[in-house]
Amino acid sequence: MNESTQVGIVGAGPSGLLLSQLLSQSGVDNIVVEQRSREYVQSRIRAGVLEQGTVDLLKQAGVSTRLDRERLVHDGFEVAFDGRRARVDVRKYAGRPMTVYGQTEVTKDLVDARLESGGKLRFECDQTSIHDFDSDQPRIRYRKGGRDQEIACEFIAGCDGFHGVCRKSVPVHALTTFERVYPFGWLGVLSDTPPVAHELIYANHARGFALCSMRSATRSRYYVQCPADEQVERWPDARFWDELRARLPPETAEGLVTGASIEKSVAPLRSFVAEPMRFGRLCLAGDAAHIVPPTGAKGLNLAAADVRILYRALLEFFRNRDSTLIDRYSETCLRRVWKAVRFSWWFTSMTHRFSDDAFAYRLQLAELDYFTSSAAGLTTIAENYAGLPFEAGQ
Repeated sequence: MNESTQVGIVGAGPSGLLLSQLLSQSGVDNIVVEQRSREYVQSRIRAGVLEQGTVDLLKQAGVSTRLDRERLVHDGFEVAFDGRRARVDVRKYAGRPMTVYGQTEVTKDLVDARLESGGKLRFECDQTSIHDFDSDQPRIRYRKGGRDQEIACEFIAGCDGFHGVCRKSVPVHALTTFERVYPFGWLGVLSDTPPVAHELIYANHARGFALCSMRSATRSRYYVQCPADEQVERWPDARFWDELRARLPPETAEGLVTGASIEKSVAPLRSFVAEPMRFGRLCLAGDAAHIVPPTGAKGLNLAAADVRILYRALLEFFRNRDSTLIDRYSETCLRRVWKAVRFSWWFTSMTHRFSDDAFAYRLQLAELDYFTSSAAGLTTIAENYAGLPFEAGQ
């Protein structure tokens, strides 16, 4: 079966769904193709801290009703080191708060909105491939229900993540990649227990990094640094809670409420950027083009920023046949991407244990002490954590 549309979107994660919703609201026809099932897409446990720019974009897309009702608004976060906690007042130093609302919930809201409005979502599409994106008639092919399918479109949006087909379809000579793989991962636990603190706590400890986060007032998300190849089976709940307590300041550890985990997983950490982000009629967005460590909560927010820029560029093209913004898409996105990559790398390097080098550890503590006791340092952290302002044309 053959179909045609204006924009073919590969990937039904938050970036693909959000782009689809925004385009549809503006009368631009689109079809979303996803390899996984709807249930799988909606159940993936991911980040939960949203920048105000991401919240504003979700509101613009008309998918913020549940978010407005259930989200937690945070004015700051804390950094624990050397046995104490220091607070970064994000609202004071950056002028805007953060929102805690799980990426899983964002995805559910977007899927519901697309289906309720008659959006064209194609789940469980096997053998997806993209073709002729160096022409003005790109195509997406896939197999579903035992039948070969093809979508003819004017643009392809590659929103299919780090392991997706879109970036891999770009000729090697046309792509430059930059990567740093970190020698550790995050062991994460989700539990139906009240958070240990009202705001997030990023902890630097001699035993390794820890993060106390949450999804609601009754559901917590905790992480501890572990070897990149760590096996989840080696971490029964009791061991995890004991290790988390050991990495927190004593008074914080005393207030930790533990319980059975409802999800447990290990996530490797890497920094990755692909340049450029546009190849003819193919535009990459989100994890298909860049990956950052979860320290600092930039991943989903960077994807939303890409979507904001791509949506406006596509709208300008289809309304006025003006390709100016599309031609600048990669350059515009990458300026923001590299600044976020820099902050995520810096925050990771300041809070994680890279070796047993006592000198390096003392330097970490000294830098954290400086940045959290200086107005200039606090402003730098807050501005980057809250998300840098969008430039003209973004």
